[in-house]
Amino acid sequence: MSKKNISGNAKRAAYEKKQEKQGERIVKWIIGVLIVLALAYAAYSVYIVSF
Repeated sequence: MSKKNISGNAKRAAYEKKQEKQGERIVKWIIGVLIVLALAYAAYSVYIVSF
């Protein structure tokens, strides 16, 4: 393997790892927002039913 090919593979692996970490973080944010919205909807529903 040439030196250029080895460094290209290392860069690609580092980029894939970075993308994976960012993807996990985005998924956690989306799940967190959905949970907050569900709790807000539940509170709103209880408020409406209490009338």
